[in-house]
Amino acid sequence: MAEVSDRAVLRRFLLGLAEALNAASETVDGIRDRMLAVSRAYGRPDTDILVLPTAIFVQTGTAEEGRVALRSMLTPSFRFDQIAALYTLVEQAKRAEIQPLEGIKRLNDIGAMRPRYGWLVRTLGHALLVTGLALLLTPTWQGAFVAFVLGAFIGLAKLVRSQTLQLVFPVFAAFACALAVFLIAPYVEIGDPIRLLIAPLATFLPGGALTTGTVELAAGQMVAGASRLVFGLVQLALLTFGIIAAGTLVGIESSAYLSLGGSEPFPWWAAIGGVLLFALGNYLHFSAPSSTFGWVLLVLFVAYGGQQVGQVLIGSTVSGFVGALAMTPVVLWIASLRHGVPSQLTFLPGFWLLVPGAAGLAGLTEAVGTSEGLEDFATALTSVMSIALGVLIGTALYRVVHRGAEEIAAFHVDLPAALTEEVAPPLWARIMPGTPRSIWGPRRRGPRNPDPGGANAGPWASDA
Repeated sequence: MAEVSDRAVLRRFLLGLAEALNAASETVDGIRDRMLAVSRAYGRPDTDILVLPTAIFVQTGTAEEGRVALRSMLTPSFRFDQIAALYTLVEQAKRAEIQPLEGIKRLNDIGAMRPRYGWLVRTLGHALLVTGLALLLTPTWQGAFVAFVLGAFIGLAKLVRSQTLQLVFPVFAAFACALAVFLIAPYVEIGDPIRLLIAPLATFLPGGALTTGTVELAAGQMVAGASRLVFGLVQLALLTFGIIAAGTLVGIESSAYLSLGGSEPFPWWAAIGGVLLFALGNYLHFSAPSSTFGWVLLVLFVAYGGQQVGQVLIGSTVSGFVGALAMTPVVLWIASLRHGVPSQLTFLPGFWLLVPGAAGLAGLTEAVGTSEGLEDFATALTSVMSIALGVLIGTALYRVVHRGAEEIAAFHVDLPAALTEEVAPPLWARIMPGTPRSIWGPRRRGPRNPDPGGANAGPWASDA
């Protein structure tokens, strides 16, 4: 009875960890790998896990006596301080340094953590984040100032934690920002209105969802990847609806939805200031731990530098590929250091800086508001794919260098325990008991009462 109770607590702990990792924007295959490592650390290698973006299944025990636990996941996104505390707990669980019951209590404490900074500092952080991005996107100082004001407004409104309001808030934010920009544009030299709108709406852009979905599709996670892509495109459509609604109310012409060229570029040092402000804004608004700022700044400069190099070498459409390719090994290297930070804390700001969803918002707005934007929207999707490809290749290169190539697992289906028995190892393996079992192979005999060639024989009968 005690073993059944322990297994139930472990299942609940695994469910909680998986739900929290999903709130930290971890991929479903990454969540599964971590949960299997945790279950092995607690002496339960017979655990199986199925992770979806909105649900998770955990089975402990063999197929004959196993128990399954299910949880649907609608958890809001974690702040950076919560993500840091979560990954510390995950590492402890992977070494079985904490009891599952205590781990559940720690998870509840992480979920209830209060931000490190008050509402005024967090609002200022969002304004600085938006201003830093505006320095990289808009061609005028007046536009950067407008972005700061809109960023403060959106940052203050985002502090309201309500599930119902969060569903409609992106549309409201897009409508309010677009209305302000379209009303100001005739009187203030703000540059391209559409590109200016990207800055205050940056934290609503589904760049992470689109990129993560593409990575999951490339990794074979079709259900998770496809659902994230659809979710990201719907988010873009909602933001576009808010912009078009504001434009309709103001009565602007359809040509105003087309992106314009910059009248006069910023000096070269404005980009450095933009990256610094973007890093500082992320640090303050998301209440990041103090030890993460330097690492995030390093990743942002690597990502931005790679993107600029890619723009010179292969053009702006796929410049994000070079930025993501340069950024990913640095992120994984930082995560592997003893005093490093979890990869999500540096990946997410890097994604937002590369703005994989920003071009999609501009392209979709042009496609809906005019008849000339479909090509731009297709280009934006290409840029998302290029960033995801850069992440994939960068991750693969890092793993090959630091872990070596792993053998591809063969297809295998275990028979029920009652119908299988182990083949005794050969004589030399019994003489040398320390020999790894993989050398002589874990072969199994087939069913004790096979029916070769009979009515029950199937296409796999020869492999029994």
